[in-house]
Amino acid sequence: MTEEITFYFKLGMSYKDIVRSLALRHGYVISERHMKRILKLNGLFRRTFADLNEILGFIIDQLNGPGRLHGYRWMHTKCLENGIRARKEDVRIILKELDPESSLLRRRRRLHRRQYFSQGPNYIWHVDSYDKLKPYGICINGCIDGFSRKIIWLKAAHTNSNPAIIAGYFVESVQQTGGCPRIIRCDMGTENVIMRDIQMFFRRNDVDERAGARSCITGVSTANQRIESWWGLMRKEGIEFWIQFFGELKDEGLFAGDFLDKALLQLCFRNIIQEELNEIATVWNAHRIRPSANCNVPSGIPNIMFMAPQLYGTEDFIVHQDRDDLQTAEDACLFLSAVPCDEEVFDLCTIFMEERHLSFPRDRQEALELYVELRNVVRPQIT
Repeated sequence: MTEEITFYFKLGMSYKDIVRSLALRHGYVISERHMKRILKLNGLFRRTFADLNEILGFIIDQLNGPGRLHGYRWMHTKCLENGIRARKEDVRIILKELDPESSLLRRRRRLHRRQYFSQGPNYIWHVDSYDKLKPYGICINGCIDGFSRKIIWLKAAHTNSNPAIIAGYFVESVQQTGGCPRIIRCDMGTENVIMRDIQMFFRRNDVDERAGARSCITGVSTANQRIESWWGLMRKEGIEFWIQFFGELKDEGLFAGDFLDKALLQLCFRNIIQEELNEIATVWNAHRIRPSANCNVPSGIPNIMFMAPQLYGTEDFIVHQDRDDLQTAEDACLFLSAVPCDEEVFDLCTIFMEERHLSFPRDRQEALELYVELRNVVRPQIT
């Protein structure tokens, strides 16, 4: 029971919700007072905060990279996810003092949202591709749960056009989640055809009103409301930095846009960008969504809404799959390898890296230095 209490506490659930989840999901009926006693014995306290200098140092470090795009709520959750317990008000004041111009711009912004409704977690998954980094060889694909707004997957690859790779993202997520959703929503592009076929295959023997061919909704990408809305947030919280970063490389004559430059950029930056995407998804899934004017849309933390729908008066709509069906689906998929770019370019670059005692980059600056050095060495050899 201690493990479950610790898990829910670190998710950010309220004491009342932890007690309810223990009773409903695990069969542990305890009082809130007893639960607080257990938390105290394990050294878990709500109001134990990090030193202000530690918080300040972390935020300054974030403002030197994509973190300059974050609002104070996002930055606060990012602090928590990195093990730094901070007051939200402290984070707001620090950002206001360190970056007053960006804080003012965020405060003036006003959003007008369309109305939306989903019955519960895993009722509908929204899938789409994001192509703002595609001119540089980085193709992003993502999926978001319609009810909880939890990010199901967020992947960076060398292509968004291969339907077997998109299907691989879907099947991996079905395996991790324990089943498929009742419905998937995607656009009519050819990159989604295998994923659609797999979804209909999974739902072929079901008898509900969304079984079989009705388990997939297609339409124009701009009408895929949930994921389209989230792309704007993803750009604001990190990807805008990379759009500008690669744009500057191009302006400085360090990116010609041809096959070789794209392959080198993929080799040096794809894993760094994937780490950035993982962090964006982790922070988003752990942050608290504010109440909406649309009473049909719940508010709360995506992880909690996804894992504990009973707290919101609904249920999990997941459709469990057996191992044979999953194996059949896997056979139609391609899964991303550890090689981030064209294999021939990768093999050639690793030879040069071994000769010059270079290692794969761990951060953005190392990736830039490696890209420039490889470009200076490899391009004359090929051209």
